[in-house]
Amino acid sequence: MPPTITATDRPLEKVPGDAVVVGVGRGPAGLLPTPGAEAVDRLLGGRLLPALADLGARGGEDEVTRVATLGQAPFPVVAAVGLGAPGTEGHYSPEAIRRAAGAASRALTGRGSVVTLLAAVGGAPDAERLHAVGEGALLGAYEFTAYRSDLPADRPTPPGEYTVVVPDAGEAKAPLARIRAVAAAISLARDLVNTPPNDLFPAELAARGAAAGKRAGLSVEILDEAALAAGGYGGILAVGGGSTRGPRLLRLTYKGKKARKKVALVGKGITFDSGGLSIKPAANMHHMTSDMAGAAAVIAAVCLVAELGLPVEVTATVPIAENLPSGTAYRPADVLTFRNGKRVEITNTDAEGRVVLADALVRAAEDSPDLLLETSTLTGAQLVALGSRTAGVMGTDELRDAVVAASRRSGEPMWAMPMPPELRRGIDSPIADFVNANADRMGGMLVGAHFLAEFVPSGLPWAHIDIAGPSYNTGSPWGYTPKGGTGVPVRTLLATIEDAITD
Repeated sequence: MPPTITATDRPLEKVPGDAVVVGVGRGPAGLLPTPGAEAVDRLLGGRLLPALADLGARGGEDEVTRVATLGQAPFPVVAAVGLGAPGTEGHYSPEAIRRAAGAASRALTGRGSVVTLLAAVGGAPDAERLHAVGEGALLGAYEFTAYRSDLPADRPTPPGEYTVVVPDAGEAKAPLARIRAVAAAISLARDLVNTPPNDLFPAELAARGAAAGKRAGLSVEILDEAALAAGGYGGILAVGGGSTRGPRLLRLTYKGKKARKKVALVGKGITFDSGGLSIKPAANMHHMTSDMAGAAAVIAAVCLVAELGLPVEVTATVPIAENLPSGTAYRPADVLTFRNGKRVEITNTDAEGRVVLADALVRAAEDSPDLLLETSTLTGAQLVALGSRTAGVMGTDELRDAVVAASRRSGEPMWAMPMPPELRRGIDSPIADFVNANADRMGGMLVGAHFLAEFVPSGLPWAHIDIAGPSYNTGSPWGYTPKGGTGVPVRTLLATIEDAITD
Protein backbone atom coordinates (compact mmCIF):
# COMPACT_ATOMS: atom_id res chain seq x y z
CA MET A 1 0.00 0.00 0.00
CA PRO A 2 1.26 3.53 -0.75
CA PRO A 3 1.97 5.69 2.29
CA THR A 4 -0.66 8.14 3.51
CA ILE A 5 -0.19 11.82 4.26
CA THR A 6 -2.30 14.12 6.42
CA ALA A 7 -1.94 17.53 8.08
CA THR A 8 -2.51 18.63 11.65
CA ASP A 9 -2.51 21.92 13.53
CA ARG A 10 -2.46 20.31 16.97
CA PRO A 11 0.41 21.13 19.34
CA LEU A 12 3.45 18.99 18.67
CA GLU A 13 3.34 17.35 22.09
CA LYS A 14 -0.15 16.03 21.24
CA VAL A 15 0.75 14.55 17.84
CA PRO A 16 1.65 10.85 18.10
CA GLY A 17 4.33 9.37 15.89
CA ASP A 18 7.28 7.00 15.78
CA ALA A 19 9.62 9.82 14.75
CA VAL A 20 9.66 13.58 14.25
CA VAL A 21 11.55 15.20 11.37
CA VAL A 22 13.11 18.66 11.64
CA GLY A 23 15.42 20.59 9.36
CA VAL A 24 18.84 22.07 10.11
CA GLY A 25 20.99 24.17 7.83
CA ARG A 26 24.73 24.46 7.38
CA GLY A 27 26.28 27.73 8.44
CA PRO A 28 29.88 28.99 8.67
CA ALA A 29 29.86 28.58 12.45
CA GLY A 30 27.92 25.31 12.61
CA LEU A 31 24.30 24.18 12.57
CA LEU A 32 21.52 26.60 11.67
CA PRO A 33 18.26 25.64 13.38
CA THR A 34 14.86 26.14 11.73
CA PRO A 35 11.57 26.93 13.54
CA GLY A 36 10.74 23.21 13.64
CA ALA A 37 14.07 22.29 15.21
CA GLU A 38 13.73 25.10 17.72
CA ALA A 39 10.24 23.90 18.69
CA VAL A 40 11.50 20.38 19.36
CA ASP A 41 14.55 21.76 21.17
CA ARG A 42 12.28 23.65 23.57
CA LEU A 43 10.15 20.53 24.08
CA LEU A 44 13.30 18.62 25.02
CA GLY A 45 14.52 21.25 27.45
CA GLY A 46 17.18 22.70 25.19
CA ARG A 47 19.01 19.41 24.69
CA LEU A 48 18.39 18.72 20.96
CA LEU A 49 20.80 21.15 19.33
CA PRO A 50 23.74 20.36 21.65
CA ALA A 51 23.12 16.64 21.05
CA LEU A 52 23.18 17.12 17.28
CA ALA A 53 26.45 19.04 17.54
CA ASP A 54 27.94 16.30 19.70
CA LEU A 55 26.93 13.70 17.11
CA GLY A 56 28.74 15.61 14.38
CA ALA A 57 25.74 16.92 12.48
CA ARG A 58 26.73 19.61 10.00
CA GLY A 59 23.45 20.30 8.20
CA GLY A 60 24.68 19.13 4.80
CA GLU A 61 22.30 17.95 2.09
CA ASP A 62 21.10 14.35 2.51
CA GLU A 63 22.58 14.20 6.02
CA VAL A 64 20.22 12.66 8.59
CA THR A 65 21.12 12.54 12.29
CA ARG A 66 18.86 10.64 14.69
CA VAL A 67 18.56 11.50 18.37
CA ALA A 68 16.67 9.39 20.92
CA THR A 69 14.33 11.44 23.14
CA LEU A 70 14.65 8.97 26.07
CA GLY A 71 11.06 9.49 27.18
CA GLN A 72 11.25 13.29 27.22
CA ALA A 73 8.69 13.60 24.39
CA PRO A 74 5.71 11.64 23.03
CA PHE A 75 7.87 10.44 20.12
CA PRO A 76 10.95 8.22 20.56
CA VAL A 77 13.22 9.68 17.87
CA VAL A 78 14.04 13.03 16.33
CA ALA A 79 15.52 12.93 12.83
CA ALA A 80 17.37 16.14 11.98
CA VAL A 81 17.84 16.35 8.22
CA GLY A 82 20.30 18.66 6.52
CA LEU A 83 19.13 21.45 4.21
CA GLY A 84 22.56 22.64 3.13
CA ALA A 85 23.59 26.28 3.15
CA PRO A 86 20.71 28.76 2.95
CA GLY A 87 20.34 31.06 -0.03
CA THR A 88 19.73 34.77 -0.05
CA GLU A 89 18.12 36.23 3.07
CA GLY A 90 18.54 32.88 4.81
CA HIS A 91 15.92 31.10 2.70
CA TYR A 92 15.98 27.46 1.67
CA SER A 93 14.63 26.50 -1.75
CA PRO A 94 11.60 24.22 -2.10
CA GLU A 95 13.88 21.69 -3.75
CA ALA A 96 16.20 21.67 -0.71
CA ILE A 97 13.15 20.97 1.46
CA ARG A 98 11.92 18.31 -0.96
CA ARG A 99 15.29 16.58 -0.89
CA ALA A 100 15.45 16.77 2.90
CA ALA A 101 12.01 15.20 3.25
CA GLY A 102 13.03 12.39 0.92
CA ALA A 103 16.29 11.74 2.73
CA ALA A 104 14.39 11.53 6.01
CA SER A 105 11.94 9.02 4.53
CA ARG A 106 14.76 6.78 3.41
CA ALA A 107 16.56 7.06 6.75
CA LEU A 108 13.46 6.25 8.80
CA THR A 109 12.81 2.82 7.33
CA GLY A 110 11.25 0.74 10.06
CA ARG A 111 9.31 3.66 11.56
CA GLY A 112 5.61 3.29 10.83
CA SER A 113 4.45 6.86 11.37
CA VAL A 114 6.41 10.09 10.93
CA VAL A 115 5.56 13.63 11.99
CA THR A 116 7.37 16.30 9.97
CA LEU A 117 8.00 19.93 10.83
CA LEU A 118 9.82 20.67 7.58
CA ALA A 119 6.92 22.78 6.30
CA ALA A 120 7.97 25.42 8.84
CA VAL A 121 11.36 25.90 7.20
CA GLY A 122 11.67 29.58 6.26
CA GLY A 123 8.70 30.74 8.30
CA ALA A 124 4.98 30.08 8.19
CA PRO A 125 4.23 27.15 5.83
CA ASP A 126 2.90 28.06 2.39
CA ALA A 127 1.53 25.85 -0.38
CA GLU A 128 4.87 25.63 -2.19
CA ARG A 129 6.73 24.39 0.88
CA LEU A 130 3.87 22.04 1.78
CA HIS A 131 4.08 20.54 -1.71
CA ALA A 132 7.84 20.16 -1.35
CA VAL A 133 7.54 18.41 2.02
CA GLY A 134 4.76 16.09 0.92
CA GLU A 135 6.25 15.16 -2.44
CA GLY A 136 9.68 14.57 -0.93
CA ALA A 137 8.30 12.40 1.87
CA LEU A 138 6.12 10.21 -0.37
CA LEU A 139 8.65 9.91 -3.19
CA GLY A 140 11.43 9.13 -0.72
CA ALA A 141 9.33 6.26 0.64
CA TYR A 142 9.09 4.61 -2.80
CA GLU A 143 10.45 1.10 -3.22
CA PHE A 144 10.18 -1.48 -5.99
CA THR A 145 10.10 -5.03 -4.64
CA ALA A 146 7.93 -6.86 -7.17
CA TYR A 147 10.75 -9.23 -8.11
CA ARG A 148 12.22 -9.90 -4.67
CA SER A 149 11.48 -13.41 -3.42
CA ASP A 150 13.71 -13.20 -0.33
CA LEU A 151 11.94 -10.43 1.60
CA PRO A 152 10.87 -11.52 5.09
CA ALA A 153 7.35 -10.62 6.14
CA ASP A 154 8.65 -8.63 9.12
CA ARG A 155 11.31 -6.68 7.25
CA PRO A 156 11.66 -2.94 7.99
CA THR A 157 9.68 -0.92 5.46
CA PRO A 158 9.50 2.80 4.68
CA PRO A 159 7.12 4.83 6.81
CA GLY A 160 3.47 4.24 6.01
CA GLU A 161 1.98 7.39 7.57
CA TYR A 162 3.13 10.99 7.36
CA THR A 163 1.69 13.89 9.34
CA VAL A 164 2.69 17.43 8.40
CA VAL A 165 2.39 20.05 11.13
CA VAL A 166 0.87 23.30 9.77
CA PRO A 167 -0.87 26.34 11.30
CA ASP A 168 -4.24 25.54 9.65
CA ALA A 169 -4.95 21.91 8.74
CA GLY A 170 -8.12 22.89 6.85
CA GLU A 171 -6.14 24.93 4.32
CA ALA A 172 -3.90 21.93 3.60
CA LYS A 173 -6.68 19.76 2.16
CA ALA A 174 -6.29 20.83 -1.48
CA PRO A 175 -2.47 20.80 -1.49
CA LEU A 176 -2.44 17.33 0.08
CA ALA A 177 -4.79 16.00 -2.59
CA ARG A 178 -2.46 17.29 -5.27
CA ILE A 179 0.57 15.84 -3.46
CA ARG A 180 -1.05 12.40 -3.40
CA ALA A 181 -1.90 12.61 -7.11
CA VAL A 182 1.60 13.70 -8.09
CA ALA A 183 3.24 10.97 -5.99
CA ALA A 184 0.96 8.31 -7.47
CA ALA A 185 1.75 9.43 -11.02
CA ILE A 186 5.49 9.39 -10.41
CA SER A 187 5.25 5.98 -8.75
CA LEU A 188 3.42 4.72 -11.86
CA ALA A 189 6.22 6.00 -14.09
CA ARG A 190 8.88 4.53 -11.81
CA ASP A 191 7.14 1.15 -11.70
CA LEU A 192 6.94 1.00 -15.50
CA VAL A 193 10.62 1.90 -15.92
CA ASN A 194 11.70 -0.60 -13.25
CA THR A 195 9.72 -3.51 -14.73
CA PRO A 196 12.17 -5.77 -16.62
CA PRO A 197 11.84 -6.01 -20.41
CA ASN A 198 10.89 -9.68 -20.48
CA ASP A 199 7.68 -8.67 -18.71
CA LEU A 200 7.28 -5.21 -20.28
CA PHE A 201 7.42 -5.93 -24.01
CA PRO A 202 5.61 -3.57 -26.43
CA ALA A 203 2.13 -5.09 -26.21
CA GLU A 204 2.36 -5.24 -22.42
CA LEU A 205 3.49 -1.62 -22.05
CA ALA A 206 0.60 -0.59 -24.29
CA ALA A 207 -1.79 -2.68 -22.18
CA ARG A 208 -0.53 -1.27 -18.88
CA GLY A 209 -0.67 2.26 -20.23
CA ALA A 210 -4.19 1.64 -21.49
CA ALA A 211 -5.26 0.23 -18.13
CA ALA A 212 -3.89 3.29 -16.33
CA GLY A 213 -5.66 5.51 -18.81
CA LYS A 214 -8.97 3.77 -18.36
CA ARG A 215 -8.71 4.08 -14.58
CA ALA A 216 -8.21 7.82 -15.10
CA GLY A 217 -11.22 8.05 -17.42
CA LEU A 218 -9.22 8.58 -20.62
CA SER A 219 -10.11 7.43 -24.11
CA VAL A 220 -7.67 4.77 -25.33
CA GLU A 221 -6.45 3.64 -28.74
CA ILE A 222 -3.85 0.94 -29.47
CA LEU A 223 -2.52 0.29 -32.97
CA ASP A 224 -0.99 -3.15 -33.63
CA GLU A 225 1.28 -4.16 -36.53
CA ALA A 226 -1.56 -4.36 -39.06
CA ALA A 227 -2.93 -0.96 -38.07
CA LEU A 228 0.55 0.55 -38.11
CA ALA A 229 1.12 -0.78 -41.63
CA ALA A 230 -2.22 0.55 -42.80
CA GLY A 231 -1.41 3.93 -41.25
CA GLY A 232 2.00 4.28 -42.88
CA TYR A 233 4.06 4.16 -39.68
CA GLY A 234 7.24 2.99 -41.40
CA GLY A 235 9.60 4.07 -38.64
CA ILE A 236 7.85 2.24 -35.81
CA LEU A 237 7.47 -0.90 -37.91
CA ALA A 238 11.14 -0.88 -38.95
CA VAL A 239 12.51 -0.57 -35.42
CA GLY A 240 10.10 -3.20 -34.09
CA GLY A 241 10.73 -5.60 -36.98
CA GLY A 242 13.71 -7.30 -35.37
CA SER A 243 11.69 -8.64 -32.44
CA THR A 244 9.13 -11.43 -32.35
CA ARG A 245 7.15 -9.14 -30.04
CA GLY A 246 5.69 -6.59 -32.41
CA PRO A 247 5.47 -2.82 -31.99
CA ARG A 248 2.47 -0.78 -30.87
CA LEU A 249 1.28 2.82 -30.88
CA LEU A 250 -0.66 3.86 -27.78
CA ARG A 251 -2.81 6.99 -27.64
CA LEU A 252 -4.43 8.30 -24.46
CA THR A 253 -6.74 11.33 -24.59
CA TYR A 254 -8.14 13.49 -21.81
CA LYS A 255 -10.68 16.20 -22.58
CA GLY A 256 -11.15 18.49 -19.63
CA LYS A 257 -14.22 20.62 -19.15
CA LYS A 258 -13.89 24.14 -20.59
CA ALA A 259 -10.53 23.19 -22.10
CA ARG A 260 -8.41 26.26 -22.77
CA LYS A 261 -5.61 24.62 -24.74
CA LYS A 262 -4.90 21.44 -26.67
CA VAL A 263 -1.59 19.83 -25.71
CA ALA A 264 0.19 16.95 -27.43
CA LEU A 265 2.56 14.73 -25.43
CA VAL A 266 4.91 12.27 -27.12
CA GLY A 267 7.17 9.81 -25.30
CA LYS A 268 9.69 7.27 -26.57
CA GLY A 269 8.74 3.71 -25.66
CA ILE A 270 11.65 1.42 -26.56
CA THR A 271 11.06 -1.42 -24.10
CA PHE A 272 14.58 -2.68 -24.65
CA ASP A 273 17.36 -1.33 -26.84
CA SER A 274 20.14 -3.68 -27.88
CA GLY A 275 21.15 -1.26 -30.62
CA GLY A 276 19.77 -3.59 -33.26
CA LEU A 277 22.31 -4.62 -35.90
CA SER A 278 24.46 -1.67 -34.79
CA ILE A 279 24.66 -3.54 -31.52
CA LYS A 280 25.68 -1.84 -28.27
CA PRO A 281 28.65 -2.97 -26.16
CA ALA A 282 27.67 -5.51 -23.52
CA ALA A 283 28.78 -3.29 -20.63
CA ASN A 284 25.78 -1.49 -19.14
CA MET A 285 23.38 -2.74 -21.80
CA HIS A 286 21.10 -3.82 -18.96
CA HIS A 287 20.38 -0.15 -18.30
CA MET A 288 18.47 -0.12 -21.58
CA THR A 289 15.49 -1.48 -19.70
CA SER A 290 14.93 2.25 -19.04
CA ASP A 291 14.71 3.26 -22.72
CA MET A 292 10.94 3.63 -22.37
CA ALA A 293 11.17 6.25 -19.61
CA GLY A 294 9.76 8.92 -21.92
CA ALA A 295 6.73 6.75 -22.59
CA ALA A 296 6.26 6.10 -18.88
CA ALA A 297 6.43 9.84 -18.17
CA VAL A 298 3.81 10.90 -20.70
CA ILE A 299 1.47 8.06 -19.70
CA ALA A 300 1.75 9.14 -16.08
CA ALA A 301 1.45 12.84 -16.97
CA VAL A 302 -1.78 12.56 -18.93
CA CYS A 303 -3.30 10.42 -16.16
CA LEU A 304 -2.20 13.04 -13.62
CA VAL A 305 -3.77 15.87 -15.62
CA ALA A 306 -7.03 13.89 -15.64
CA GLU A 307 -6.80 13.20 -11.91
CA LEU A 308 -6.43 16.92 -11.25
CA GLY A 309 -9.30 17.75 -13.60
CA LEU A 310 -7.43 20.52 -15.41
CA PRO A 311 -9.26 22.58 -18.08
CA VAL A 312 -7.16 21.34 -20.98
CA GLU A 313 -7.23 18.69 -23.70
CA VAL A 314 -4.20 16.41 -23.65
CA THR A 315 -3.33 13.50 -25.92
CA ALA A 316 -0.32 11.29 -25.26
CA THR A 317 1.04 9.52 -28.36
CA VAL A 318 3.40 6.71 -27.41
CA PRO A 319 5.39 4.72 -30.01
CA ILE A 320 6.47 1.39 -28.53
CA ALA A 321 8.96 -1.12 -29.94
CA GLU A 322 11.75 -3.50 -28.97
CA ASN A 323 15.02 -2.91 -30.85
CA LEU A 324 16.68 -6.30 -31.37
CA PRO A 325 19.00 -7.84 -34.00
CA SER A 326 17.60 -10.66 -36.10
CA GLY A 327 17.03 -11.73 -39.68
CA THR A 328 14.05 -9.39 -39.84
CA ALA A 329 15.76 -6.39 -38.22
CA TYR A 330 16.11 -3.15 -40.12
CA ARG A 331 19.58 -2.48 -41.48
CA PRO A 332 22.07 0.34 -41.91
CA ALA A 333 21.59 1.54 -45.52
CA ASP A 334 17.83 0.90 -45.46
CA VAL A 335 15.62 3.80 -46.53
CA LEU A 336 12.41 4.16 -44.52
CA THR A 337 9.24 6.00 -45.43
CA PHE A 338 7.44 7.69 -42.55
CA ARG A 339 3.80 8.55 -42.02
CA ASN A 340 4.24 12.01 -43.54
CA GLY A 341 5.98 10.61 -46.64
CA LYS A 342 9.49 11.72 -45.76
CA ARG A 343 12.26 9.21 -46.46
CA VAL A 344 15.26 8.59 -44.23
CA GLU A 345 18.45 6.65 -44.88
CA ILE A 346 19.40 4.56 -41.86
CA THR A 347 23.07 4.91 -40.95
CA ASN A 348 22.85 3.55 -37.41
CA THR A 349 20.13 1.25 -36.08
CA ASP A 350 21.07 2.29 -32.54
CA ALA A 351 19.65 5.75 -33.27
CA GLU A 352 16.21 4.14 -33.18
CA GLY A 353 14.47 6.43 -30.73
CA ARG A 354 14.21 9.28 -33.20
CA VAL A 355 12.96 6.83 -35.83
CA VAL A 356 9.90 5.76 -33.81
CA LEU A 357 9.37 9.30 -32.52
CA ALA A 358 9.23 10.65 -36.07
CA ASP A 359 6.02 8.76 -36.82
CA ALA A 360 4.58 9.66 -33.42
CA LEU A 361 5.32 13.36 -33.86
CA VAL A 362 3.58 13.36 -37.22
CA ARG A 363 0.52 11.66 -35.76
CA ALA A 364 0.44 13.97 -32.73
CA ALA A 365 0.60 17.06 -34.94
CA GLU A 366 -2.38 15.84 -36.97
CA ASP A 367 -4.57 16.70 -33.96
CA SER A 368 -3.66 20.41 -34.43
CA PRO A 369 -2.45 20.98 -30.86
CA ASP A 370 -1.50 24.39 -29.49
CA LEU A 371 1.83 23.00 -28.29
CA LEU A 372 3.76 19.74 -28.42
CA LEU A 373 5.96 18.35 -25.64
CA GLU A 374 8.12 15.32 -26.40
CA THR A 375 10.43 13.52 -24.00
CA SER A 376 12.84 10.67 -24.57
CA THR A 377 16.03 8.96 -23.50
CA LEU A 378 17.35 10.02 -26.88
CA THR A 379 21.14 10.41 -26.74
CA GLY A 380 24.17 9.46 -24.73
CA ALA A 381 25.37 12.91 -25.73
CA GLN A 382 22.96 14.39 -23.16
CA LEU A 383 24.95 12.67 -20.41
CA VAL A 384 28.24 13.87 -21.87
CA ALA A 385 27.02 17.47 -22.07
CA LEU A 386 24.94 17.83 -18.91
CA GLY A 387 25.60 14.85 -16.66
CA SER A 388 23.19 12.40 -15.11
CA ARG A 389 20.85 14.83 -13.32
CA THR A 390 20.19 17.64 -15.80
CA ALA A 391 18.01 17.16 -18.88
CA GLY A 392 18.56 19.10 -22.09
CA VAL A 393 15.66 21.00 -23.67
CA MET A 394 15.51 22.00 -27.34
CA GLY A 395 12.78 23.27 -29.65
CA THR A 396 11.08 26.56 -30.36
CA ASP A 397 12.65 29.20 -28.14
CA GLU A 398 9.62 30.39 -26.18
CA LEU A 399 8.30 26.93 -25.29
CA ARG A 400 11.81 25.60 -24.63
CA ASP A 401 12.39 28.38 -22.12
CA ALA A 402 8.95 27.85 -20.56
CA VAL A 403 9.79 24.18 -20.00
CA VAL A 404 13.09 25.08 -18.33
CA ALA A 405 11.34 27.60 -16.09
CA ALA A 406 8.75 24.98 -15.11
CA SER A 407 11.52 22.48 -14.37
CA ARG A 408 13.15 24.86 -11.90
CA ARG A 409 9.94 25.13 -9.90
CA SER A 410 9.37 21.38 -10.11
CA GLY A 411 12.80 20.34 -8.88
CA GLU A 412 13.75 18.54 -12.12
CA PRO A 413 16.89 20.33 -13.37
CA MET A 414 16.90 21.15 -17.09
CA TRP A 415 19.01 23.35 -19.32
CA ALA A 416 18.03 25.20 -22.50
CA MET A 417 20.12 24.01 -25.45
CA PRO A 418 20.48 25.60 -28.90
CA MET A 419 19.87 24.09 -32.32
CA PRO A 420 22.70 25.64 -34.39
CA PRO A 421 21.64 25.61 -38.05
CA GLU A 422 25.02 24.35 -39.27
CA LEU A 423 24.48 21.08 -37.39
CA ARG A 424 21.45 20.32 -39.57
CA ARG A 425 23.79 19.77 -42.52
CA GLY A 426 25.22 16.77 -40.66
CA ILE A 427 22.12 14.70 -41.40
CA ASP A 428 22.03 15.39 -45.15
CA SER A 429 21.76 12.21 -47.24
CA PRO A 430 22.93 11.66 -50.82
CA ILE A 431 20.02 9.32 -51.57
CA ALA A 432 17.14 10.26 -49.24
CA ASP A 433 15.72 13.31 -47.49
CA PHE A 434 18.19 12.88 -44.64
CA VAL A 435 19.99 10.27 -42.50
CA ASN A 436 19.04 9.22 -38.99
CA ALA A 437 22.51 9.60 -37.46
CA ASN A 438 25.53 11.78 -38.13
CA ALA A 439 28.94 10.09 -38.28
CA ASP A 440 30.39 13.17 -36.55
CA ARG A 441 29.63 12.68 -32.84
CA MET A 442 30.03 16.37 -31.96
CA GLY A 443 26.81 17.97 -30.72
CA GLY A 444 24.94 14.68 -30.83
CA MET A 445 22.11 15.84 -28.56
CA LEU A 446 21.51 18.88 -30.77
CA VAL A 447 21.65 16.86 -34.00
CA GLY A 448 19.00 14.53 -32.57
CA ALA A 449 16.74 17.53 -32.03
CA HIS A 450 17.29 18.63 -35.63
CA PHE A 451 16.13 15.21 -36.82
CA LEU A 452 12.96 15.44 -34.73
CA ALA A 453 12.29 18.97 -35.99
CA GLU A 454 11.86 17.57 -39.49
CA PHE A 455 8.62 15.96 -38.32
CA VAL A 456 7.11 18.95 -36.51
CA PRO A 457 5.00 21.29 -38.67
CA SER A 458 6.26 24.83 -39.11
CA GLY A 459 4.59 27.22 -36.68
CA LEU A 460 3.79 24.61 -34.00
CA PRO A 461 5.47 25.41 -30.67
CA TRP A 462 7.35 22.30 -29.56
CA ALA A 463 9.95 21.18 -27.07
CA HIS A 464 12.13 18.08 -26.93
CA ILE A 465 13.33 17.01 -23.46
CA ASP A 466 16.30 14.62 -23.55
CA ILE A 467 16.19 12.65 -20.27
CA ALA A 468 18.80 9.99 -21.02
CA GLY A 469 20.48 10.57 -17.65
CA PRO A 470 17.89 12.04 -15.27
CA SER A 471 15.19 9.43 -15.91
CA TYR A 472 17.21 6.50 -14.53
CA ASN A 473 19.52 6.61 -11.53
CA THR A 474 22.26 4.02 -11.91
CA GLY A 475 23.99 5.11 -8.70
CA SER A 476 23.01 5.28 -5.06
CA PRO A 477 19.74 6.85 -3.86
CA TRP A 478 19.85 10.53 -2.93
CA GLY A 479 17.23 12.90 -1.59
CA TYR A 480 13.87 11.58 -2.76
CA THR A 481 15.44 9.88 -5.81
CA PRO A 482 15.70 6.08 -5.64
CA LYS A 483 17.99 3.82 -7.57
CA GLY A 484 16.38 2.97 -10.91
CA GLY A 485 13.47 4.85 -12.44
CA THR A 486 13.08 8.41 -11.16
CA GLY A 487 9.82 9.59 -12.75
CA VAL A 488 11.50 12.55 -14.50
CA PRO A 489 9.99 14.63 -16.14
CA VAL A 490 6.38 14.06 -14.97
CA ARG A 491 6.34 17.11 -12.68
CA THR A 492 7.80 19.39 -15.34
CA LEU A 493 5.24 18.24 -17.93
CA LEU A 494 2.45 18.99 -15.46
CA ALA A 495 3.86 22.41 -14.58
CA THR A 496 4.33 23.32 -18.25
CA ILE A 497 0.73 22.35 -19.05
CA GLU A 498 -0.56 24.35 -16.08
CA ASP A 499 1.46 27.36 -17.19
CA ALA A 500 0.07 27.07 -20.71
CA ILE A 501 -3.56 27.15 -19.58
CA THR A 502 -3.01 30.13 -17.32
CA ASP A 503 -1.32 32.33 -19.95
